[in-house]
Amino acid sequence: MRKGIAALLALCAISSCGKGEEPAAPEQGQPVPSVPQNVKLHGATETSLTFQWDAVQGAASYKWKLTKEGSAASEGTANTRNVTVNSLEKATTYGFSVCATGPGGTSAYSAVVEATTAGTKPVPPDPSSTVLCVDAPLVIPFDSAPTLGTSGLVQVFKADGTLVDKIDLADISKVDVLSDGTMVPKGADADAGKIAINDDSPFHTFMDALHSAQYRIVHYTPLRVKGKTLEIKLHNEALSFGESYYVTVDASVVGKAVGKDDMPFTVKAAPTGTTFKVAADGSGDFCTVQGALSYVSTLKKDDAVTVEIGEGTYPEQLFLRNKNNVTLKGTSRDKSVIAYPNNDSYETGSGGSVSAKPSLGASIGKSGGRSVFLVESCDNLVLENLTIENTYSIPSHKGQAETIYFNSPHRLTVENCSLISWQDTFLCKGKVWVHNSLIAGHVDYIWGYPEACLFEDCEIRSRAGGYIVQARIEKEDNKGFVFLNCKLTAESGAKDGSMYLARSGGDAKVYDNVVFVNCTMGPVVAAAGWHTNKAPNPSTPTATSGWREYGSVDPSGKAVTGHNASGKVLTAAEAEPYSSRQAVLGW
Repeated sequence: MRKGIAALLALCAISSCGKGEEPAAPEQGQPVPSVPQNVKLHGATETSLTFQWDAVQGAASYKWKLTKEGSAASEGTANTRNVTVNSLEKATTYGFSVCATGPGGTSAYSAVVEATTAGTKPVPPDPSSTVLCVDAPLVIPFDSAPTLGTSGLVQVFKADGTLVDKIDLADISKVDVLSDGTMVPKGADADAGKIAINDDSPFHTFMDALHSAQYRIVHYTPLRVKGKTLEIKLHNEALSFGESYYVTVDASVVGKAVGKDDMPFTVKAAPTGTTFKVAADGSGDFCTVQGALSYVSTLKKDDAVTVEIGEGTYPEQLFLRNKNNVTLKGTSRDKSVIAYPNNDSYETGSGGSVSAKPSLGASIGKSGGRSVFLVESCDNLVLENLTIENTYSIPSHKGQAETIYFNSPHRLTVENCSLISWQDTFLCKGKVWVHNSLIAGHVDYIWGYPEACLFEDCEIRSRAGGYIVQARIEKEDNKGFVFLNCKLTAESGAKDGSMYLARSGGDAKVYDNVVFVNCTMGPVVAAAGWHTNKAPNPSTPTATSGWREYGSVDPSGKAVTGHNASGKVLTAAEAEPYSSRQAVLGW
């Protein structure tokens, strides 16, 4: 009974009409509209409900509200006698009611109509379940917070005793453990120019080989203490679908031995279809994004697949090679986050892959590079509704640290995403469309060799003083980097006048093709606009090559003038080839 009263009070509290608030003063002589009648559910999907009701005479509009378990879920106004409410949870019951508003005042709300979205509500796995995703971490509980030792083995065996993976605590001497438990290569020092992992470094168990047609060698965190548990992240593709396993842990690892019979488990069967769900809690097809990428790489090269990334932060590096038509789709850019610290002093170079996984102790052959996400030879990759952040950061912000390196001559789409780092945030080739997204950094944080890369309706955010673009366009008539209807902003603390639109690498074999069209340039942009310490190529821009702009304004809408002569101000006709995605990219 008390629960019912509480729910009723909650409904009254969120009411925007009827007895829940002071009604607006009615116009004299105008009747108050009657309460809407015959309110009913008209349609339901997994994420939406459509309601309709009889029209009310004298009503100018209708106010509606949706509740879930007595609390406000959504509300709005409709000008017709029906409404569709979106972004709902599947297999969930909601309460809907509506009132009518007219010149004479506002009616009371209608009686609440309950309706349930379609689908089956996902059931989180039982924490004690022994059926795991193929890439699930193994979590071992303790009576108190464990402490990692410096010797001993963590080993995983098939049920028949075949060893499939091991982590050797002797290799912890090769890493530094950050305050959050993340392990990074020991000896890295960006200020001193010291590199921890290069092409000749030996492969050890605190490295991983991410598999997608070939292998990207990266540093990773195989063991992490979380409260009173030890989380074991096995190497990529250590386990197989449908197989049974057990894990053993030497007592010297964390002061408690785990034996063969203590933690047996089975891996789920391989998923089917073309859409695969990633959920850190184990309720999806995969627990990691890379687990999903490695799996979709085994499917037909041109078959379209979608990887749906659930809410949460995924602390991992990624690799995708030679797989077309992949969409990585998060819940939202704030709720689906891929974040890991990487840097040129951790792993040198922009990175690449090797054809065979190195054996322990052998040279890795090729550094996996400094990006969070390395993409090689993939066409029509789509990133949507997510964040990728390279969390490497030191006080001076030195060191190249990409979020993504799109090393492919093909197509990439970035829709409603955030890409965040400090130096060299976004590196690309091919044809790229970045739409309604945030790119943040402070030194050359957009750079590369694209045929054409269009940033449309984006926020380009400077985190400190520096340079936005360094273009290395391989053909003089390639469009290069184009910014259309973008806002150039700054983080708090970035000094006015400290950011240049572009600087040149000084290489006469490539071209500095950069165009800003109808962009709003905040006070962080230097009065000179372009940095000329090294002359661009061409040194005198033309309508089709070099540094150019058209329609630049400040945040008040006033035209920006006075940028130096290394940049050309285009005419309207000259700006037309940069005025749309079709014009820039041809698709």
